[in-house]
Amino acid sequence: MEKKAKNAEAIDDQDHDRLPYRLVLTCPSGLSPSQVSVVFDQAFDRIPHPDINLENSISEYGGHDLNSEGDSNQKHHVCLHIGLTDYRTFVGTNLSLLWEKFLVPSEDDCRQCQHTSNPLGNGAIVETSDKRILVLQRSHNVGEFPGHYVFPGGHPEPEEIAIASHQCGKDKNNTELINRKISQEMFDSIIREVVEEIGVPATSLKMYENEKRTRMGLDSLLLFYLVFSANVKCFPVFIGVSRRVLNVRPAAFFFIKCSLPSKEIQQLYSSAQDGYESTQLYTVSMNDLENMASKMPGCHQGGFALYKLMVEEMKDK
Repeated sequence: MEKKAKNAEAIDDQDHDRLPYRLVLTCPSGLSPSQVSVVFDQAFDRIPHPDINLENSISEYGGHDLNSEGDSNQKHHVCLHIGLTDYRTFVGTNLSLLWEKFLVPSEDDCRQCQHTSNPLGNGAIVETSDKRILVLQRSHNVGEFPGHYVFPGGHPEPEEIAIASHQCGKDKNNTELINRKISQEMFDSIIREVVEEIGVPATSLKMYENEKRTRMGLDSLLLFYLVFSANVKCFPVFIGVSRRVLNVRPAAFFFIKCSLPSKEIQQLYSSAQDGYESTQLYTVSMNDLENMASKMPGCHQGGFALYKLMVEEMKDK
């Protein structure tokens, strides 16, 4: 079966009224870095709200984040439309008590959220070598969703690729390079987040396999050949974007295979760099995950929905 990016409209519209998330984009076959491109442009930045008083309610903070204002998809490829936002605007719009006032009544996702910051988060469904899924329980000392279950994740960092404004993209010769860097940062950043939050080495997350999933422990020459052959999948793979209904924050989700077993990962977690953000690491089955999902933030419930679509897609092959 060929790769495809399914449009979110394929999900039953009636379900959207009851779910705490919206699937903005689904890619159940999983897309590699070469299949995910980015257009970074000021045209996709947040549009100021026409209500001056509402606009002035945004508090002063700092920092920069990439935001997702729109996306388009094709059969074998996804192009994400990316703008630039900052933590100040995120706190003042998405996290504001007045966040719903920033929304535009519209069925179009991009138009509805055009006045909110929408920093693009990320999350990873990480499968261990013994077929368990990694889930964290957030600390009660964190600002958002304390005590909730989450997949490891965070957000891409513009500073990692030296982007602080749109000025760096004024040179047309540099635009294509910047777009490639942002696309790669989406994949690099999710690896960093998993390493920092779980404590596993990055080398355990960057794996290659053929479609039959039978060849592991490859020597360097064979690995070099397989990386460039058509039937090889590189992890992580991009599986879509979900947006939680509460304060409309979007998150890109990835599927990653880890070469380590659950027991070893639990031992590594005790010394994770960002272990203070969570209180416990769970390694769970699909059934366990079904029971935990209701205690996840909406965007992570959407991430689980994207994972289930991927599992169903794999069954069809």
